[in-house]
Amino acid sequence: MLNRAPLSLLYLNVLAVATCGLVYELVAGTLASYLLGDTVTQFSLVIGVYLSALGVGAWLSQYVDERLARTFIEVELALALIGGLSAPLLFLTFAWLTWFRLVLFGMVFVIGVLVGLELPLLMRILREHLDFSDLVSRVLTFDYIGALIASLLFPILLVPYLGLVRTSLVFGLLNGLVGLWGTYLLRPLLTTRSVAGLRGRAALAIGVLVIGFIKADSLTLWSEEVMLGNTIVYARQTPFQRIVVTEDARGFQLHLNGNLQFNSADEYRYHEALVHPAMSAAESPSRILVLGGGDGLAVREILKYRSVEHVTLVDIDPAMTELARELEPLRQLNEESLLQENVTVQNRDAFAWVGEQHEPFDVVVIDFPDPGTYSVGKLYTSYFFKMLRRCLAADAVVSIQCTSPLIARRSYWCILSTMESAGFRVLPYHVSVPSFGVWGFALATADGIPRQPARLVQLDGKLRFLNDRVLPNMFDLPTDLERVETETNKLNNQILVRYYDQEWGGQE
Repeated sequence: MLNRAPLSLLYLNVLAVATCGLVYELVAGTLASYLLGDTVTQFSLVIGVYLSALGVGAWLSQYVDERLARTFIEVELALALIGGLSAPLLFLTFAWLTWFRLVLFGMVFVIGVLVGLELPLLMRILREHLDFSDLVSRVLTFDYIGALIASLLFPILLVPYLGLVRTSLVFGLLNGLVGLWGTYLLRPLLTTRSVAGLRGRAALAIGVLVIGFIKADSLTLWSEEVMLGNTIVYARQTPFQRIVVTEDARGFQLHLNGNLQFNSADEYRYHEALVHPAMSAAESPSRILVLGGGDGLAVREILKYRSVEHVTLVDIDPAMTELARELEPLRQLNEESLLQENVTVQNRDAFAWVGEQHEPFDVVVIDFPDPGTYSVGKLYTSYFFKMLRRCLAADAVVSIQCTSPLIARRSYWCILSTMESAGFRVLPYHVSVPSFGVWGFALATADGIPRQPARLVQLDGKLRFLNDRVLPNMFDLPTDLERVETETNKLNNQILVRYYDQEWGGQE
């Protein structure tokens, strides 16, 4: 028989069980999106497999007739190892195995089955001590509270400050401690021999997970080097993203959440194409706004114009703009652009920032990441572009990067048609960047048809790629890049993210 103190403590076990189970699911879903792309599909599949596995686990619990307490603790220890090691194992299998999806969904299914076993076993252990209605209400209450705790902690604290690998290891440790704790709480229901064996296995599982936690950074860096193919020289998990800088014989590369942002060997093609058509189309631009572009490379190009009096850069992540100022190779590449007196950096969410009152800008350069998630997709909605119009001078020019019009044709034209729905007149153009392939951009104005620049405005310093012969060719779209009909990207549909997932999902 159990006394009332262990009964109360067992409810904390329920809380821990529910929290750990949901965290493992969130880790797997995030890793699937991070490694495979296609965010919506991967998360949906992970959730579906996990929920169905919960049902399988609950169904299997009926076949456990004896030694309920021991079985519960064994399930806890198995979940500690499999769930706790899930993130590092998934990183390793993605780097080395071609059948990664089988491993991913197999692991999600096993974790779901184990979590599905836990609550029925606990409820059967407690049923001799509580009225059935009290038992169900209390256990489910703590179960749902645990799910709430996990859903709040995961995006706010766990991933930003621990990262995915350490998050799974920490909650594996929590499961291991719950299992060890269970050998004391459920001692009256265990034999002396089984207690010794369970405690030994719990200590072993906790030891393995502690070692994994200590080595988490090394393991993560090694796995990312295998995935990215180059030596990592800088890595940092911020509250907003995973920043990784790699290097090879040609130069260095910036990756955000596993996605290449630029290669120093050819970034000049991208940034010259992004900035100079807009600056040449504007009339003596003096006040410039850059949204995104925390690496400072777009600002570098803008500062080549004598007419520029002030540049405001809005980037959500202070770690990114700090890196642009302090990492020596990047600071040299951006020519210390973010250290100039006429450049102001605002570490704010651009969506909120453009909704505020500002003095009008002559040119706006939009250098957001591709719309692979809903948090980024909102920056390409008709609502955002309508707010942006309030930041523009009467004859202002906007330039924006719009992903690849060759690989993601619907995504490209969805961005342009969404801008048009917000009142912009849009002029598409493209350029070839070896690290990315054919890449798409657009010029836009809020009043009148945007003027295609016939030649580049005189500026200080030389360009490495763009000249008066290349400039008009960028606005000549071949047949396979021409307009296709798409829906407008709105806050309440985020169709652009779905287009992007479908078009880029099969790309390595």
